[in-house]
Amino acid sequence: MLKSVHHTSYTVSDLERSLEFYRDRLGCELLATQEKEGGYLGAIVGDPRAHVRMAHLRVPGSDHVIELFEYLAPEGARHEIQPWNIGASHLCFIVDDLSAFHTDLVARGVTSFVSPPIEVDTGINAGGFALYVRDPDGIPVELFQPPTGRG
Repeated sequence: MLKSVHHTSYTVSDLERSLEFYRDRLGCELLATQEKEGGYLGAIVGDPRAHVRMAHLRVPGSDHVIELFEYLAPEGARHEIQPWNIGASHLCFIVDDLSAFHTDLVARGVTSFVSPPIEVDTGINAGGFALYVRDPDGIPVELFQPPTGRG
């Protein structure tokens, strides 16, 4: 029986570059970094050569962990990351004021926005605002301001 969600993991090409985005630009808190090779890691990912540099982050005050893996071995392949491709995923961060957060990110050099803040005009999130921005590997990240009165 499931109890809760512990973490979401993404494979990245350069851990330090990804940390600059998630920690230094978005404001996630770095919990730990480590390097692992073989052993249980190789067993659960299905390749005994598995060797990763990894980081755990979270939004301050949140229990949900964001895990970033840079595989040193085996060598991975790049895939086109588009929201409509099967298996694609994204993180969605809640923000209080999306317009202000967007302006702040632009001032800090983030240029990988898919759009400016867009008002959600239908469905259960009508009245909220959202945008997608891509991390350094092109992984989509959603920033979402819920409608007034919802959090």
